[in-house]
Amino acid sequence: MTLSERFNRSGFGCWINGTRGRVFRLCAGLAFLAVGIGLRQHPLGMAALAWSFFPLTAGIFNVCWISLVLGGPFSSASIRRLQQESP
Repeated sequence: MTLSERFNRSGFGCWINGTRGRVFRLCAGLAFLAVGIGLRQHPLGMAALAWSFFPLTAGIFNVCWISLVLGGPFSSASIRRLQQESP
């Protein structure tokens, strides 16, 4: 079993790629964006602005960056299909 398969079958992998996880990713992205805008004159604010890209795009486009980095599918819909097929 590959590392991406282990992640995607884990409890966290199932949750983050589900509906509640998608809402969480959107909220987290908006929070990082808000902090970044509020602190845009500080390096931490710039880092928050840059980091907000990942949870925002993950929530908006329903993708999983963690799975992609681990060598698995990028689409959360594909991940959910694989989760249902697994024993």
